[in-house]
Amino acid sequence: MDLSDSVRDAFSLLLSGDAALWQVVWVSLTTSLLGMLVAAPPALLFGYLIGTRDFRGRRAVILLTQAALSMPTVLIGLLLYMMLSRRGPLGSLHWLFTQSGIVFGDALILLPLLVALTLSAVQATDPRLAETAVAHGASGFRLMCTVLHEARFGVMVAAVNGFGRVISEVGCALMVGGNIAGDTRTMPTAIALETSKGEFAQGIALGIVLMAIALLINAAMLLLQGNAKASLGA
Repeated sequence: MDLSDSVRDAFSLLLSGDAALWQVVWVSLTTSLLGMLVAAPPALLFGYLIGTRDFRGRRAVILLTQAALSMPTVLIGLLLYMMLSRRGPLGSLHWLFTQSGIVFGDALILLPLLVALTLSAVQATDPRLAETAVAHGASGFRLMCTVLHEARFGVMVAAVNGFGRVISEVGCALMVGGNIAGDTRTMPTAIALETSKGEFAQGIALGIVLMAIALLINAAMLLLQGNAKASLGA
């Protein structure tokens, strides 16, 4: 089968509403979004605290956070595999080869990225904002909400960027999820499997969906950045 035939079959799969294909898309979307929901609260808190507090070892924490950004996802998957295996410290959770395991892995991948980008967004805010809020008697929680609201465009860009990373991630999802059909098979792992089998049509179809998601993510980032510039201009 040549490339043109594979592309034609790929579009046929997409338009026909192939159940197996759209199940893979659904698993990818849900696990990525849930991973984001799990990682976002602690990431926002840590990013805010690191960005606004001066404490012993702060530089080391920032360095470790930035170093974690370059950690290969397959290595994260290997560490999680050992932790979630039957003899691992988290084996009692029975998350290995489940969607919960993939969500856990996505959250760990997202955490340093969201912390680093939230930290940058918080540090970019006007320091007079926090001083004014404190002068008006704002509590610690209220002060955090005020600063994060001011940094909201940077935080939203972090979230969009993070979602784009985990939905296209293959190493951790393959090792922790096991690529089980109808359960833990995600778009990247399915593309790798179908390509290795010589079944290019489904791989191309899923690649088209991933490209569409990537375009939407980039459009969202441009929109958020445009809103941020407009807000600064105002």
